[in-house]
Amino acid sequence: MEHQDGADACDVCGMVPLVPRLNGATQLVVRSQAMQELLKRAARFAGSDAPIAVLGETGTGKEVIARIIHSNSARAKQPFVAVNVAALPADLLESELFGHSKGAFTGASAAHRGLFETANKGTLFLDEIGEMPLPLQAKLLRGLQDGELRRVGESQAFAVDVRIISATHRDLAQRVREGLFREDLYYRLKVLTLTVPPLRQRVDDILPLALHFLLNEKTSAAGFDAEAQTRLRGYAWPGNVRELQNVVKHGAALAVGDWVTCEELPEDLAGASYGANERTLSGNRTVAAPTALQSLADVERAHVLHVLQACHGDQTEAARVLGIARNTLWRKLRQWSPSI
Repeated sequence: MEHQDGADACDVCGMVPLVPRLNGATQLVVRSQAMQELLKRAARFAGSDAPIAVLGETGTGKEVIARIIHSNSARAKQPFVAVNVAALPADLLESELFGHSKGAFTGASAAHRGLFETANKGTLFLDEIGEMPLPLQAKLLRGLQDGELRRVGESQAFAVDVRIISATHRDLAQRVREGLFREDLYYRLKVLTLTVPPLRQRVDDILPLALHFLLNEKTSAAGFDAEAQTRLRGYAWPGNVRELQNVVKHGAALAVGDWVTCEELPEDLAGASYGANERTLSGNRTVAAPTALQSLADVERAHVLHVLQACHGDQTEAARVLGIARNTLWRKLRQWSPSI
């Protein structure tokens, strides 16, 4: 596996935890056991060219997982092309995917390369594949079976070498039963399957993700106070990671001190109950409620991360405050969050 930008491979899954984008790479942040298991499975898939179906609720990060797989595959230096199938009308979608010849339809003043051609030798990510119209499903199936496509308005086929990763929040099996999705295409696309758990089922990821998003905002706040942290962990997050990112943007825009407080979070979070395992004390500390005592390891982790936040992410300063060597702090952070 090639390392990108000098980044180290994750100790848990073996992949380089960088998400490549046009404006640079961003780091994947994972703490929960559920996501670590998902990435272990994704790492095994990265070495294959078989189609992958990434399933999960809207906003869980399905495209992020697809990009990670691509960037850790043999196709990493080739294009990663993403298209939201639901965002385009059927006639335009066909042209976008397969291309068209000059004069193929009104307004086609020049030949156009489709996204399959653009992604040749690389990966094509078909988001919301469950919304693809049935006629296009047949053409896609033929392309996947034969590796050959035809542009709109042309009779001559051409070969492409593309790895397909599709994603949907729909129950594709149910769509098949309803006659809205081809059964043969369904089995062709889901040779390999990944199901991304919703954020409410990976609570350990909430605060690390929130801090990661906050550090990318222009704000004086270095973190979230204890009450805000509890509120974030107690919320159900129907919009998942995408909603969390927008909540952090809201808090960063309103923050006036060193910490984002509950008053600076959106009103939607006002009804979030406090976590069952925590109760708030004075200042910025939380302790376990008597019904859910914490282990010494959990207390140590919470304290170290609190000090790191207070030091604005400066590991050298945090190590000085904690009275430990910087390498010791680094090893602890790697143990708790392999993406660091």
